[in-house]
Amino acid sequence: MSRSVAPLFRPFTINGLTLENRIVMAPMTRSKSPGSIPGPEVAAYYRRRAENMTGLIITEGTTVNDPVSSMDVNIPNFYGDALKGWKRVVEEVHGVGGKIMPQLWHVGMARNPKGNVANPDVPSAGPSGLSKPGKQVSEPMTKAHIQSVVDAFARAAADARELGFDGVELHGAHGYLIDQFLWEGLNQRDDEYGGSMLKRERFAIEIIEAVRREVGKDYPLILRLSQWKQQDYTARLAPTPELLGEFLKVLSEAGVDCFHCSQRRFWEPEFEGSTLNFAGWAKKLTGKPSITVGSVSLSGEFIGSFQGQSSEATGIDDLLARLENDEFDLVAVGRALLVDPEWSRKIHEERYEALMPFKPEALATLY
Repeated sequence: MSRSVAPLFRPFTINGLTLENRIVMAPMTRSKSPGSIPGPEVAAYYRRRAENMTGLIITEGTTVNDPVSSMDVNIPNFYGDALKGWKRVVEEVHGVGGKIMPQLWHVGMARNPKGNVANPDVPSAGPSGLSKPGKQVSEPMTKAHIQSVVDAFARAAADARELGFDGVELHGAHGYLIDQFLWEGLNQRDDEYGGSMLKRERFAIEIIEAVRREVGKDYPLILRLSQWKQQDYTARLAPTPELLGEFLKVLSEAGVDCFHCSQRRFWEPEFEGSTLNFAGWAKKLTGKPSITVGSVSLSGEFIGSFQGQSSEATGIDDLLARLENDEFDLVAVGRALLVDPEWSRKIHEERYEALMPFKPEALATLY
């Protein structure tokens, strides 16, 4: 690498929370919490990243209190007995000077009732009961169920603040429940939650506003978004900058402090005629901070990891150039940090030869 890593190690503040650098641990599902309760090894996993200069930890997706919010009984909950485990996580991360937020999640129609799930006799929930465009497998969510899920997100955020977490992230990406309402492909409702872009955003807006009421104005709230979906890599919520601006404006006004913009490859431009990526456009259009994510410092994109593909460690000159130009504010690192808890420290010390490649076997352990 030829560029200075200094831009990556400048402090940054989100709604009163000051981070010592621009590196964020991306949320990554690990399914290592038996009974949906995070144990001591989960706390140690996050602590190792925090003590090695990762500026902000965003936990794996952790599910809100709804009977069909999770797709695996080994994914941690964020309610009930699981909260004691999360308290331990916070204490260990704070004990080494780290900052941490939970990612609050409802998987919606991504849940397979025939899988390793709680309440297998209860059908999965989504705006229109579609598992993918054109494939209906359950009834649309009732308005009462929608309201109960909104309340569950708000309660989880309140619990996060009470436990001492430094903020919260809402998972609105990748074809899960919030995203299923946003995406016309899975939202075919004809009531106030479906139809126009603004109506499809109503569910997300209600969650954001409810969370804000619970945690107050001075608590960082991040929203993760993606154009692409697990059900369709080519999907686009907003195919033009103008539509993206309209889409993000109401979310920003509802109370989002920072947009976490997921791409499969962070270096790819979001729209023709500009080199700006998704996070770059989100910052430009809203004036709010943004986080970029997608195959940082690795040669292959992350979907391939779940298909058994390895990825070699690469340089980050392009990332540093974009960060130096303030295209975005923070950088979320996924698989590179999953395989190597010392990734941030190695980058800071410019020990690039020590960076580890990603091997799919790393998914089997909480190293």
